[in-house]
Amino acid sequence: MPYDPIPKKPLSGFAVRPNLHDYDEMRRTFSWDAVSRELPWFDAEHINIAHAAIDAHLGTPRERKTAMIWESKKGATEEYTFADLARLSNRFASALTGTLGARPGDRVFFFLDRVPEIYVGIIGALKAGCVIGPLFSAFGPDAVRDRLLDSEARFLVTSPALLRKIESILPDLPALEKIVLVDREGGGTPSGRERGIAWERLMAGGSDRFDVVRTHREDRAVMHYTSGTTGKPKGAVHVHNAVVGHYATAKLVLDLRDDDVYWCTADPGWVTGTSYGMFGPWSNGATQAIYEGGFSARHWYSFIERRKVTVWYTAPTAIRMLMKSGDDLPKQFNLGSLRHTCSVGE
Repeated sequence: MPYDPIPKKPLSGFAVRPNLHDYDEMRRTFSWDAVSRELPWFDAEHINIAHAAIDAHLGTPRERKTAMIWESKKGATEEYTFADLARLSNRFASALTGTLGARPGDRVFFFLDRVPEIYVGIIGALKAGCVIGPLFSAFGPDAVRDRLLDSEARFLVTSPALLRKIESILPDLPALEKIVLVDREGGGTPSGRERGIAWERLMAGGSDRFDVVRTHREDRAVMHYTSGTTGKPKGAVHVHNAVVGHYATAKLVLDLRDDDVYWCTADPGWVTGTSYGMFGPWSNGATQAIYEGGFSARHWYSFIERRKVTVWYTAPTAIRMLMKSGDDLPKQFNLGSLRHTCSVGE
């Protein structure tokens, strides 16, 4: 029987019944094995985070459901269904392995802003059995060098503008073989970059069909580095089995369900931005709204109103900055879509 923590009868006082409706009862009856059985395992020992997050919805009513609503800093909007993300990530995975020669276990790092290509690329690299490493786009050259050098990354996906920022460190990275350039701003590819290939060119050589690597539950999937504020950044490796935790906590704590529009403000360069900005919500089949731009109280309130966000996950720092903007500003927007908010960090 599928694991279903939702009570059979509505609870008084709740317009929407929460998934975690009774903590004591949930703790008494909770079983990780039961939660695991809700996910699409290849067999008892093999699962792939990307397959669980995206491809598992193919052939179901969620296939044509909107998975990602992306809004640029300039207000442009793009929408992707689960089928779209499956197809595009297949194309990246096939080009990564075919054109670039990536092998399972290779480190593929991403130094990008919150653009659709970082989400497609991360899912695709995981499908190929590679280990992904997201980097905060505000990092300087030294921070990027430390992480790429330590991880021995073979591939880097970045933009021309960010590549210019770190160009001086490239000679220090002997393991780095290819750089994939996502040029959304039309700035052109920096000259003299023999290791560079345009995203569009790479994707043109890929296939919409790809057999997802059947990774073992303990195979490495994600490398997240600590911030470095208390010493040299340390790489923390997350395995594919981590998706069980992503799925369970997104369902029970973030309270995600099928009709939600969810917004996580975390950058993909940090663990919240992958665990709860990709894997947790998508493994639950939730629609994600993603805003490329940085913090602005007015823009954030407007984004919630326009996208009709129902579940919002942000940081205490952001909440404090919203508080500083005053009580009058949020009254200018209709925030009635929100039913559940959580904060994380610090």
